[in-house]
Amino acid sequence: MARRGSGGGRSFGGGGSRGFGGRTGGGSSRRGGVSRGLGGIIGRRSSGGVSRTPVSGPRNSNYGSPFHRPHRTPIFGGGFRSCSGLGCIVPLIVAFLIIILLTGVFSFSGSGSVTRSSVEREPLPRGSVVETGYFTDELGWIQNQTELTAGMQNFYRETGVQPYLYLTDTIDGSHYPAESDVENFALSLYDELFADEAHLLLIFFEYEGDYSTWYVSGVQAKSVIDNEAADILLDYIDRYYYTDNLSDEEFLSRAFDDAGERIMSVTRSPWIPVLIVAGIAAILIIAFIWWQKSKKQKNIEAEQTEKILNAKLDSFGDSEAEELANKYKESE
Repeated sequence: MARRGSGGGRSFGGGGSRGFGGRTGGGSSRRGGVSRGLGGIIGRRSSGGVSRTPVSGPRNSNYGSPFHRPHRTPIFGGGFRSCSGLGCIVPLIVAFLIIILLTGVFSFSGSGSVTRSSVEREPLPRGSVVETGYFTDELGWIQNQTELTAGMQNFYRETGVQPYLYLTDTIDGSHYPAESDVENFALSLYDELFADEAHLLLIFFEYEGDYSTWYVSGVQAKSVIDNEAADILLDYIDRYYYTDNLSDEEFLSRAFDDAGERIMSVTRSPWIPVLIVAGIAAILIIAFIWWQKSKKQKNIEAEQTEKILNAKLDSFGDSEAEELANKYKESE
């Protein structure tokens, strides 16, 4: 995925500058072949089962039984024993912790293609945005605007920055614009659409199966939507673009929704909960082993005590019988 224009922008009133950046297609291709698009030769991108190609349409703009045998559970060391007490509970707890651990690791690895959020961000204060609509659709993709705007509104609530999506296949009348043309178009479009510096304008450009994404963040919005935050949003768009069971509205909505949540929280390393769970599991295993040894020792001591008592009783019985026999002989 080629990254272009990161950190760019023009200066505006007060000495600030808007953020501008984007990326062209590239990387793996589903349909093969190459096609010329923004920035030169790029890999052909396609959604597979869900068509992302432009379609004709109007331009839209919007804002116990007693006989039951005991359950037998495998115990460490092999074989089966009756499942009861701590011997049954501890292995189940350990297994449960391992499942939680693996679920967390797989969940984290599943989001590994998305940029990690490394800093704490504060949302823009209320009143920063002069609210507008949420999208312009020149591709005729959006059939359910409620579905699309739901995720975009969540992004707005999380960040305080109102996003705006511009879907198109032409920039200034060209299907193959240069990057400088895209930048000039995007910055001019921002001025045309918004009366504040608290918006995020995302231009989604697709023509003949190739797509590119470009963004402009207002001077104020840039305090939240920095380069890393913008990469997070673009990463989610790349991810869901290829998810075949999502409609056009759903994949865009989910990208904004997930990006807003990730941007506003620091992505924690999975190894901290891994170590905690591993420590708890180790303590439980040690406790289980100690309990087994303690129980075994008590059984040995009980057997030894029983043998001693039986030996004393046998010894007492023999001496008493001999004494009675001797008395009988003497009486004769």
